[in-house]
Amino acid sequence: MSLANYNDHFNESVGRLKAWERQEQGLIIEAENAEIRIIPYSPGIIRIRICKKGFDYEDNPYTVIREGGSIPFELTDRESQLTLQTESLCLKIDKFPVRMRFETPEGKLLNQDDPAFGTSWIGEESTCYKTLLPGERFVGLGEKTGALDKRGKAYTNWNFDYFAYPVDGDPLYVSIPFYMGIHDQGAYGIYFDNTYKSVFNFGASQRRFSSFGSEGPNMDYYFIHDRDIRGIIRGYSWLTGRTPLPPKWCLGYQQCRYSYYPDSEVINVARTFREKKIPADVIYLDIHYMDAYKVFTFHPGRFPDPGAMVRELKAMDFETVVIVDPGVKAEPGYPVYDEGVKKDVFAKYPDGSYYEGEVWPGWCHFPDFTREEVRQWWGECYEAYLKHGIEGFWNDMNEPATWGNKIPDLVEFNFEGQRATHRKAHNIYGMQMARSTFEGVRKRLKNKRPFVLSRAGFAGIQRYAAIWTGDNVASDEHMLAGIRMINSMGLSGIPYAGYDVGGFAGEASRELYARWIALGAFSPFYRGHSMINSRDAEPWTFGEEVEEIARNYLNLRYMLLPYIYSVFYEAVVDGMPVQRSLAIDYPGDERIYLDPYQNQYFFGPAFLIAPVRSKDEIAEVFLPSGRWYGFFRDEQWEGDREILLKAPMEELPIFVKGGAIIPMQSKVQSTREKPEPVLFLHIYAGPGANSFEYYEDDGSSYEYEKGHFYKRTIHFDPDTKRIVLEEVTGDYAPFFDRIRIYLHGFGKELQLRVNGEMTEVKSKAHRFVQPISAFDPWTPVGDMSKVIEDLPHFEIEARREEILINWSN
Repeated sequence: MSLANYNDHFNESVGRLKAWERQEQGLIIEAENAEIRIIPYSPGIIRIRICKKGFDYEDNPYTVIREGGSIPFELTDRESQLTLQTESLCLKIDKFPVRMRFETPEGKLLNQDDPAFGTSWIGEESTCYKTLLPGERFVGLGEKTGALDKRGKAYTNWNFDYFAYPVDGDPLYVSIPFYMGIHDQGAYGIYFDNTYKSVFNFGASQRRFSSFGSEGPNMDYYFIHDRDIRGIIRGYSWLTGRTPLPPKWCLGYQQCRYSYYPDSEVINVARTFREKKIPADVIYLDIHYMDAYKVFTFHPGRFPDPGAMVRELKAMDFETVVIVDPGVKAEPGYPVYDEGVKKDVFAKYPDGSYYEGEVWPGWCHFPDFTREEVRQWWGECYEAYLKHGIEGFWNDMNEPATWGNKIPDLVEFNFEGQRATHRKAHNIYGMQMARSTFEGVRKRLKNKRPFVLSRAGFAGIQRYAAIWTGDNVASDEHMLAGIRMINSMGLSGIPYAGYDVGGFAGEASRELYARWIALGAFSPFYRGHSMINSRDAEPWTFGEEVEEIARNYLNLRYMLLPYIYSVFYEAVVDGMPVQRSLAIDYPGDERIYLDPYQNQYFFGPAFLIAPVRSKDEIAEVFLPSGRWYGFFRDEQWEGDREILLKAPMEELPIFVKGGAIIPMQSKVQSTREKPEPVLFLHIYAGPGANSFEYYEDDGSSYEYEKGHFYKRTIHFDPDTKRIVLEEVTGDYAPFFDRIRIYLHGFGKELQLRVNGEMTEVKSKAHRFVQPISAFDPWTPVGDMSKVIEDLPHFEIEARREEILINWSN
């Protein structure tokens, strides 16, 4: 047989341009082997759709929420090149053959196709090849292991149930086909809108090109450019949607175990938190609460009266979150199964029979969440929990996972009427389950915000659920890898994410748990979790010293809730992550990519967090340019340097950026407990002006969408020596009626005028945490017993009108 019979196994590119046509929405190009559609979505976002001849365009109906085609552009035709230019981006299209080159309006090269390959196919597999530029780095791609800079590595997007994955394991549970390239000419983002299994190669095993491709035949990607990384994240999150504002209770500490049962143990764990004065808001029920692991049921012996248990937990200011898997046990007489069969909601083989996969309950069918009717039915099922007062839901095993992890490719899904195989639907399944949960529960909770946590997801998952990094391991390597994954998810449009504090698999040492519980206080999603048949892993189970350390950082988390809630609001309106990689603000500084410093991150705009391994007592820290304060003692450093400092077990290296504005509150044991009616506003002097938008609402409803919120922007300006609290917007009556302002680094002998009136400045020692006791003669009292000496502060009425503060020394 001749090689000609195997041509579909060889590389075939787009080919030469044959014709083109300008349309109102954009540009259509007919090439030798493909049709190309180019559509501007914004001045900095251009969509490229390339369809191999013989195939129809296939849209992913789940991720992009915007419409393109209304953006003005200029089109220039030259002999060998077409140029499409918007206000912010220039796309040059070579004709012979068709190749793409993206530039800034000033002519700086951002990204270009490999001249030989461009977009190509091997059979039905489509790949876009991009020339590797000198010094180019790659960040993002969501929940991926490895370094911050992914150059030299390749990754696969195929949602996968990976228990106790290694710190270089791939693929994992979530697929986010979005990354950013950074080099000395600028930065860009590429979102590859394809739900098939995909591969991203950032120069792995070769140094010629980066590439992204999939098992599907069509190439569909969005090229995103802005003047900085913030703008690119803003553009991507505008395109794919932003997170809704979560209920405030899910920003507190959440305690989980596989599993707490019976109901008396659940109550006892909650009661112990309260007796020991350790703040917490949530307790989880893992799979053992169910009757034979069947979803939407309760075990009659372990949880005979779930409503009474939930009410008792609520009386202690605890919310309950239950795990819900997608597999529905194939058992006639089980109401959920019977109704699912009656309504024909399950995924099928091509012969019309239901697919069966084995998971915790045994052999199960799986709802086809790519059908609107099925999503509505799934939402109705949650009445089984809502009637008991449960408002938080944990969607697990939704990659979807089965024993063997190999659902046959020929299993079919509706895909909003497109009809698709498992190859196309797999990666989107977990996101659509989370969507079904979120939309169904939100509808039934009326005006209350639900909490949904999902293990699996795809681009756009941030609209429906928080994400956690799955079945991690109790090790230093996993602790640090989890931080990098949350940083990468933040770079990829997912602001609400976290890891299992202490590690799910294995058992943490006391030192490791102490480090991890401290780091978790500066994570968007803060949950402790541990596995069955392992030691207890609540904050009090590692000895008295670690209990005190945990209590300190949990108290600190709750004291920071006004700051954290405001930062979450920023994520809602602007797409900025809560936990922020240093690549957002310092992408050109090569030190942030070095191994000692790539784990550092910002928590909101103010805090720089420097993680430390469990056994290390010296921290090596990179301080970017600017002025920096040690959080616990107000030491000062000028940045653009590396430093070494002591980091005993009880002290996480936390730094505050000069110019920062941090609202705080008094200690509480839960988000339901009312703090003192005084807002503590900490302002740190720095060389540059800064502002912070403080936000407050009722923390539970959607009334904020109707203007029922309290929002004011606070400015610090060292040049004019002014602090300005702008007039309040929104009609919500705030909880805090007074504001106590602490001035860090402002010097002594301060004179203050508030709206022109002289105001008394007081000074006293201040501490954010309590000293750690010495538990034996060989354990010295830690440095956290030290305080900030003589911290100036003053108090004002929190009136709604503008407040102008002038200072002098």
